[in-house]
Amino acid sequence: MSDFLTHECGIAAVRLRKPLEYYQDRYGSSLWGFQKLFLLMEKQHNRGHDGVGIGCAKLNMPLGQPYIFRRRDAEKDSLATLFRNEIKWFNKMARKELLKPKVPASVKEHFDFGGEILIGHLRYGTSGDFDSGSCHPYLRRSNWPTRTLMVMGNFNMTNTAALNEKLIARGQHPVFGTDTQTVLEEIGFHLDEAHTALYHQLRDQGVDGHEIPDKISELLDIEDIVKISAQPWDGGYAIVGVVGNGDMFVMRDPHGIRPCHMLITEDVIAFASERVPLMTVFEAKAEDVKPLDPGSLVVIKADGTMRIGKFAADADYRPCSFEKIYFSRGNDPSIYRERKAMGAALVDQIVGSIDGSFDNTVFSFVPNTAETAYYGMMDGLRMYRRQQVRSEILQSMSDGTLTTEKVDALILKNWPCGEKIAHKDIKMRTFITQEKGREQLVSHVYDITYGVVKKNDNLVIIDDSIVRGTTLKKSILKILARTEPKKIVVCSTAPQIRYPDCYGIDMSEMGKFIAFQAAVALHRRAGRQQLLDEICEDCRAELKKPADQVTNVVKRVYEAFTDEEISEEISRMVYPEEMDWHGEVEILFQTIENLHASIKGPCGDWYFTGDYPTPGGYATVNAAYIRWSDGLTGRGYELPL
Repeated sequence: MSDFLTHECGIAAVRLRKPLEYYQDRYGSSLWGFQKLFLLMEKQHNRGHDGVGIGCAKLNMPLGQPYIFRRRDAEKDSLATLFRNEIKWFNKMARKELLKPKVPASVKEHFDFGGEILIGHLRYGTSGDFDSGSCHPYLRRSNWPTRTLMVMGNFNMTNTAALNEKLIARGQHPVFGTDTQTVLEEIGFHLDEAHTALYHQLRDQGVDGHEIPDKISELLDIEDIVKISAQPWDGGYAIVGVVGNGDMFVMRDPHGIRPCHMLITEDVIAFASERVPLMTVFEAKAEDVKPLDPGSLVVIKADGTMRIGKFAADADYRPCSFEKIYFSRGNDPSIYRERKAMGAALVDQIVGSIDGSFDNTVFSFVPNTAETAYYGMMDGLRMYRRQQVRSEILQSMSDGTLTTEKVDALILKNWPCGEKIAHKDIKMRTFITQEKGREQLVSHVYDITYGVVKKNDNLVIIDDSIVRGTTLKKSILKILARTEPKKIVVCSTAPQIRYPDCYGIDMSEMGKFIAFQAAVALHRRAGRQQLLDEICEDCRAELKKPADQVTNVVKRVYEAFTDEEISEEISRMVYPEEMDWHGEVEILFQTIENLHASIKGPCGDWYFTGDYPTPGGYATVNAAYIRWSDGLTGRGYELPL
């Protein structure tokens, strides 16, 4: 993705199934779980760079000793720094003989993360502040372990304002800022209610006060608490919660928008956003790592018993397709195959764009995350040419014109040529605040391999997706044009991004989408500003309807145009006009049909089609259009005032 885009967070959770003594004896370390947590997070570092957080709950701690712990960090290289500091502290305690590394009981007592339940979070923020205080996990403390709650997740709720209003109506005082706090307080409220009811019940039965905490822990129905809490939620989410007594739950939204995977072995029950980290870290087979079903709730009680149930009714399965296109690491076997398929699916459009002239075309990719799709594109182009050669040979055999020279010409000429052209040279830094300085920096993000593309060649570049087109216009095309190709073709493995996302990707400001800008430009060129104004009024009317009746009237922006017409306008908009180069630029986008054919099974496509999985999505798209029409900038998750 040449446009930088923040996106889904990453989660990791490790629930040890044996006492710490077992891991010391078998693996030589009481910190086996802590080490596995770090590796799971490191293998998912692509999912978050704004900050990290880790949490730990210890089972059966004696009265007077702490049982739940948390660390958070939002500084540069926070993942490595956080774990390094904990290990430094561990070693320091060992040197002072305040802790005995080979004695599990000592590790559990003196090291904060020497416990049986370990959770970790990598944050890519889409709302709220960007400091350690906004990093997960969030913690709600009490002197009752069964009322202490720690929560983290990969999610975005579309109705955070309504959820906060619900808290206020109860008499609570929510702190606005993030939907994470809202989720924590909602679950915490019902946890308190359940705890209080059990306490009164046990007290009235005459149970001795010393026995009440253990009885509450045994009887606490986490499944029921989470079911009640989740009823008003609208969004995409994978959430992990830990109660101070050692009960734990993991849940995935009813539409399966956000990913969550689970591995169960004799040693551990582990969770992660992606499948491959669980495979690698625990040396597991692909078939042993299962995706958590949409609407599923896994509850692991403090005694280790586990139940997998449903907290919501079955809904249309709509997993985010950007996981396949860009976000997840491409070493997952199914994602690798699907990304190659997306590249191959562009072949017909590419051949048409270059008139089948492979001899005068160089193929490449940008950025590095598009490399897998590039391999698929090259495989598809070679197969296309192979079939073409086969057909011509058979025809020549049939009419008796086949000669050695003709065979050589067919086989050796006009074959697709792939090269490494664009190189990402430096990383964008935010210390240049002036817009002019920032643009100058962007223009040097990429560099090029010189001497490969000839002056009259076509240059075909494949990209994951084109969201805003900013880097394409201000950097990539300028650099590619230096070789003076006849034509530059940029192919997006994703379709045109036309609508905002509201389930975790930082992609909600409609006016920044290059496809939306192109459609608006076409309308205004045709003198249809009145239509754009009418759509805005229709959006306002939609937001007054009950949530389940709201529709996406922003689709009207695109109804007058074909996909090709919008692509042509985008090609004009990103053309590097200030350069002394007069070649042609063409932008090609994946079709919706080919996207679905490439991705096996259901996939969410609302940012392409405008068909959202939840009512909150339809509210968001209409609100985003109103914000654009009113000249408001910033994220459009909340409705305009």
